[in-house]
Amino acid sequence: MHTNKEEIHVVWFKRDLRLQDNEAIQNALASNKRVLFLYVFENSLIEDPHYDTRHWDFIKQSVVALNAELKKYDTKVLCVQTEVVNAFNQIFDSFKVDTVFSHQETGLLITYNRDKEFTRYCRNNSVTWKENNNNGVLRGLLNRADWFDKWDDYMYDTQIKNTLNAEKFISIEEIEQIEAYFNTVALETPKHSYFQQGGTKMAWKYADTFFQTRHEKYMSNISKPALARQSCSRLSPYLAWGNVSIRQIFQEATKRKTDANKRHLGAFISRLRWQAHFIQKFEMEHTMENASINKGYQKLKKSISLEYQKAWETGTTGFPLIDASMRCLKETGYLNFRMRAMVVSFFTHILWQPWQSSSQHLSKLFLDFEPGIHFSQLQMNAGETGINTLRIYNPIKNSIEHDEDGTFIKKWVPELANLSIAFIHEPYLMTPLDQQFNNFELGINYPHPIVDIKIARKKASDTLWEMKKNSDVQKESERILKKHMLSDRSRMLKTE
Repeated sequence: MHTNKEEIHVVWFKRDLRLQDNEAIQNALASNKRVLFLYVFENSLIEDPHYDTRHWDFIKQSVVALNAELKKYDTKVLCVQTEVVNAFNQIFDSFKVDTVFSHQETGLLITYNRDKEFTRYCRNNSVTWKENNNNGVLRGLLNRADWFDKWDDYMYDTQIKNTLNAEKFISIEEIEQIEAYFNTVALETPKHSYFQQGGTKMAWKYADTFFQTRHEKYMSNISKPALARQSCSRLSPYLAWGNVSIRQIFQEATKRKTDANKRHLGAFISRLRWQAHFIQKFEMEHTMENASINKGYQKLKKSISLEYQKAWETGTTGFPLIDASMRCLKETGYLNFRMRAMVVSFFTHILWQPWQSSSQHLSKLFLDFEPGIHFSQLQMNAGETGINTLRIYNPIKNSIEHDEDGTFIKKWVPELANLSIAFIHEPYLMTPLDQQFNNFELGINYPHPIVDIKIARKKASDTLWEMKKNSDVQKESERILKKHMLSDRSRMLKTE
């Protein structure tokens, strides 16, 4: 125990695992106290059913990348596995923590409650906790009257350039002494051929190749499950975990935009705006994690079928594009936007299951799990907002339009790989003679469809269109529009 403990600042990393354009670091370095970088692998989050090992591996890779940059300044991130309050109690044995700097987190209810507990802890221990806005998302808004202007101003504002100096940090040797008192975390991760690797350097590798050439077919391939893997930016996990800031990517895209690529990069920039819009929406309506944002839909009751849910989760529904998408997502952590919308639409409309039952399975699979995007999109694709167009995706139509030659299906549902194009999208159309000719037996090699899609689509459509007329739904729709509607929606779509 140190009797005269040094007063230090702590930068508590959350979803902001980068050194540049990081306001928490800038604020910590602005004083004459030394700084400790901290990441807490919280047991409560590790055990939370929304998270998966793939997320923690990505974070570990991101920390390894940070440590590689920090080594030249003789410091590193203290990585511990415990709860946040416990971590600070342990740090207090060696240092007096004066101020904690971090970004506000638009996270799950569990992180919101943890932040409330940490606020009390700081108050009781005379610690100042300074949180700053994250990526232009604002806390405490009552409506969106001037949100877009503020977000736009933030995106065009000068990026934060942090100048690091070894004298400003707790040294590696001192951190290693502290580690003796902690349950520390091994940062090695297994090699996966399909998962994207975490870290700022990796983020810029993806960004550079996208802005140089991969964007050239962005709009042509954005809806195609196989080709989107190349033509989309693939930056979503790096934005979700903060290896780069949205402002860094926004400004790089704006800088690279020319008359020749305006259509593609302009569309990409508008999607950065929409991403922020949905995170802001969740920040203002946190109950969306468990209940429909439109309270009128909370009276919609669906019968739970564990059999249907299992088939959907394991990619054995008998609908090839659905099954390929779910298997691909499990193996790679990535699926393009249209296919994400389609698998949710299939689960909630065709299988008529509550969106809540899909939430944790999908969040575990998405390497880029971002709560603000996740719950907004789930509810929109389930048709339970009352303000969005009702879309019941047809997996057959989407399959024929976006995986014409069955490349994606053949890769992820290999039991169908030898079928002709005539049957790859709808194997259940095969006659007994077709099956014999193809040495293929429906129900053995590949399942029969688990539902009659025409009947299921009609039931979902009729029910949801009828609900749109319900007075409670309409009243809630008005409330949601008043609270979240942007004053000039067209500016979200601008590509100039």
